[in-house]
Amino acid sequence: MILNWLTKDGKLLISARTIRTFSYGFLSMILAIYLNLIGFDELLIGFILSATLVNSIIFNLFSSFFADRIGRKKILIIYASLMAVSGGVFFTTENYFALIIAAFIGTINVTGSETGAFLSLEQAILPQTVKNIKKRNTVFALYNIIGTLAMAGGILLSSLPQVMQENFGFSTIDSFKPLFLIYILAGIAVALIYFFFSKEIEVKKTLDPKTFSSNLSPKSKQIILKMSSLFALDSFAGGFVIQSLVAFWFFTKFGVDLTTLSIIFSVAGVLTAVSFFFAAKIADHIGLINTMVFTHIPSNILLILVAIAPTFHIALVLYLARMSLSQMDVPTRQAYIVVVVEENERTAAAGITNTSRNIAQSISPSITGAIIHSMWFSAPFVIGGLLKIIYDVGIYANFRKTKPSHEIK
Repeated sequence: MILNWLTKDGKLLISARTIRTFSYGFLSMILAIYLNLIGFDELLIGFILSATLVNSIIFNLFSSFFADRIGRKKILIIYASLMAVSGGVFFTTENYFALIIAAFIGTINVTGSETGAFLSLEQAILPQTVKNIKKRNTVFALYNIIGTLAMAGGILLSSLPQVMQENFGFSTIDSFKPLFLIYILAGIAVALIYFFFSKEIEVKKTLDPKTFSSNLSPKSKQIILKMSSLFALDSFAGGFVIQSLVAFWFFTKFGVDLTTLSIIFSVAGVLTAVSFFFAAKIADHIGLINTMVFTHIPSNILLILVAIAPTFHIALVLYLARMSLSQMDVPTRQAYIVVVVEENERTAAAGITNTSRNIAQSISPSITGAIIHSMWFSAPFVIGGLLKIIYDVGIYANFRKTKPSHEIK
């Protein structure tokens, strides 16, 4: 039987992630371009993209402190509902302030890899959906493989505006509207899936509802503090090259049309998904930290080289090569976080580390907009790549000796 080592809740969670990341796929591709077409400059676009990331900060903090008390299922349903609401605002108006509010209250993801409010809770739930402890690395790989393949499929849909313009006579702006409608429907579908979660996804240790501590032991606090600081650096660096901005870079620098962009980023998504499979296999042999670092450094060197590529084709090859390595640290990082803390600490650990990532990443798009507006157009690739290499060295130096129990022989 397919995935018989995964519980019903695990399969529901994977299904919800599939629908959600499919919608993130096309939105991450078209949002910056759409905002530019309705008259916003690079600075204003950067502010809206930053607002989507500020949302993740607030929601992740809320999850860290309250989700295990209120109920993980209830919080996930609320987040999915807000996803539909934010899509509705983008569908109905072009008012800048309304869009800022929608980006702020919704769960819009424009990074090309999920960093939002759902991630922390789902990370905490995943280990409880595995019947065999030996499958933990595998379930995090599967979670990311399926999500990334779904995102790649969603990216292909980002060519829809061009199809609507060429074949059905839609205006440039109106041709983007159906994608926001699909985003609304995706939010509703995800909320319905969460409704069928069982009580088994909730934390098993009873928590005092009057206690607002993150519930981390002194040892876990020390680990999470260090990790959060380093993850913040990595995400700040990643914020310079989120998918919306990279798509905008290709669109502006080389004149690449939406259809071609959708194919490029869809292929990148497939390469990333394949890399997750190998990440789990490699981690089983050399460990989670080694896999995180030794795959990440080469990818960041390739990222820097994209900036100086003289032609579109060279830039494309370098970018795709980078994407085949750059996300291998994602499932390994997620698996590492939840196995170096106790079960009742997982939501807080995932929430705090993801919040640190979101805070740092929320700053970068605005800075990137200013850099693109006033300096070298390709500078964000160099800045992001160099900062990420510093992060890799920091992770290895601090955590190479802190091994999960299943890696200690």
